[in-house]
Amino acid sequence: MDLLVVVVLVIAVALFFDFTNGFHDTANAMATPIATGAIKPKVAVGLAALLNLVGAFLSTEVAKTISGNLINEGPSGINITPTIIFAGLLGAVLWNMLTWLMGLPSSSSHALFGGLIGAAVVGAGFGVINYGVLLSNVIIPALLAPLVAGFVAFVCTLVAYAITQRVADDGANLRNRRGGFRYAQIFSSSLVALAHGTNDAQKTMGVITLVLIAGGYQAAGTGPQFWVIAACAVAIALGTYSGGWRIIKTLGTGLTEVKPAQGFASETSTAAAILASSHLGFALSTTQVASGAVIGSGLGRPGAVVRWRLAGKMAVGWLFTLPAAAIVGAIAAFIAQLGLFGLILDAVLGLGGILAIFIISRRSEERDIAGVSEVEAAADIVRRPSRRSRMARKK
Repeated sequence: MDLLVVVVLVIAVALFFDFTNGFHDTANAMATPIATGAIKPKVAVGLAALLNLVGAFLSTEVAKTISGNLINEGPSGINITPTIIFAGLLGAVLWNMLTWLMGLPSSSSHALFGGLIGAAVVGAGFGVINYGVLLSNVIIPALLAPLVAGFVAFVCTLVAYAITQRVADDGANLRNRRGGFRYAQIFSSSLVALAHGTNDAQKTMGVITLVLIAGGYQAAGTGPQFWVIAACAVAIALGTYSGGWRIIKTLGTGLTEVKPAQGFASETSTAAAILASSHLGFALSTTQVASGAVIGSGLGRPGAVVRWRLAGKMAVGWLFTLPAAAIVGAIAAFIAQLGLFGLILDAVLGLGGILAIFIISRRSEERDIAGVSEVEAAADIVRRPSRRSRMARKK
């Protein structure tokens, strides 16, 4: 098959991965404000899509980590071929789709890294991976960022509740003061969406730049071109706008009941961690950061209950994401080595897996709608005045 055709095919699959990243990660920014009633669901995903689009243009440091540092460059560019990159993308896409079907907030980033690493090792050997960059820019941030975001959210939630408790003179006033955090959530959730664009959209930019260098269409060591940035920004924005309601339900009401003050604390903590990592070129998992912040805010709110069983299930998903995607990527790379037949077989198997997941998801569409209704119902409870506050207003 002509090299240009393979490169175009890889770019198309990369943009589809970017789309799945968008709907997989909508919940990172908008689950908590939807749960507290700060923003209506449709407005929330529209705002997140717009800010993801803008954020994708603000930084390319993470893209450079993937295109120029994670995979060792050879004398004529990148050591791996566009076909191997295609196989790695299949591993990432299929894992993303599977965890979306399960409503599990797994890491799209680690799915991408796992798929690429598994395919690269099969195609070019273990020496093709820059393990120093993998450790410093991927593994260590994956371990530390959720813990840091969770701790900051915990402290911020404690402070927010202590301050509002101290200045309030009765129950109604206390509710009104804490309810004001709901309006602040519009800003904080928007900041998370913007930060998400600066980190997650960059990963697909890096992959496309990687395949252009591997195919000889771009010089080694250079960053993403403008058309690559624009295409990835649009793809992740469209994916974000499509929703991802299963995961919104998990983050919005599954881990803990979210109130406005703790929602604001978790969102600001998430945004700070992501923006700092994007500036440093760390390709962290925004999903893990957002989940860690939600758990931290739940621990910080007096009387809140964190559902540790679900948190444990999510942690297991995080643990298996990179190796599971690597195994799929490695299998796809092994098949791709059969030549044109192998590439076509990979494409057919990948498309078949994606279609099967979509068919299964359509059968459970009613549960998706019910999940959104549950989140909105939780928001109505947060907004609804208590009996005591109604009595106070009548007086």
